[in-house]
Amino acid sequence: MSLLTYNFESQYLNNNHTITVILPDKKRDVSPEEFYLSGTKYKVLWLLHGTFGDHTDWIRKTNIELYAAEKNLVVVCPSALNSNYSNWPDAMMGYNMYDYFTKELMPLIYGWMPVSDKREDNFIAGLSMGGRGTIKFAVNYPELFSAAAVFSAVPVPFDELRPGHPCMIMDTNNPRMVQTIHNAGGFDAYINSEENVWALIDKLAPAGKLPRLMFACGHEDTLLYERYQIFQKHCTEIGLNVTWFDLPEYKHEWRFWDLAIQRALDFFGLDENGCGNPF
Repeated sequence: MSLLTYNFESQYLNNNHTITVILPDKKRDVSPEEFYLSGTKYKVLWLLHGTFGDHTDWIRKTNIELYAAEKNLVVVCPSALNSNYSNWPDAMMGYNMYDYFTKELMPLIYGWMPVSDKREDNFIAGLSMGGRGTIKFAVNYPELFSAAAVFSAVPVPFDELRPGHPCMIMDTNNPRMVQTIHNAGGFDAYINSEENVWALIDKLAPAGKLPRLMFACGHEDTLLYERYQIFQKHCTEIGLNVTWFDLPEYKHEWRFWDLAIQRALDFFGLDENGCGNPF
């Protein structure tokens, strides 16, 4: 494969920003001129890292480059700090990752690289924080992605965030949560924002407007696996067809995510028609 590390000044992040892009490699029986001037527009996977990570995580800790080669797939890995893939207008000079992703990164890739902008050719996946980002983009922009794979993350009902709720799942006095709610314009605005993925799924599922969805979680991923089962039950109740991938003995760990991304590429329906050069 061709591995591109690209640095540019981002309008929405207000700083220099680095992404990694995996591009299909040419087959050895094809001339460079024929390959690079073919005008081919490839399918693309937008692949999101988790908390404390960056654009190199998936490259360093999984075999995604090999898997992409086998599928003839472009893979785009941005960096998101610990932003939850949300807008943080009060952070530094403004770090608006949610807007950046759809309004800057995607147009950049479509305009400057051999990537198809057709919905059926676009997929999104991510782990942990990146899983939350994945489902957020998938349900807020269902017209952009044909399928989404969420690893070690699940939506939660925001009613449980309200102070005093007996099943309250998040400390609204936590500094990170306080800032998140502040950025949204207050608690009620947060509840009614793009962050409320559970409510958006309930709204869009009956109309069949969602991308195809896959969720994955290790059985030993404490607390999260319980939430995974709760969400699984909810999807059954609302009649949402979801693909589930969970395995015993795996925790919140890269060994599981390397297996999950392989399963996701099959779930996306990608053919093994790539190069896969052995050397």
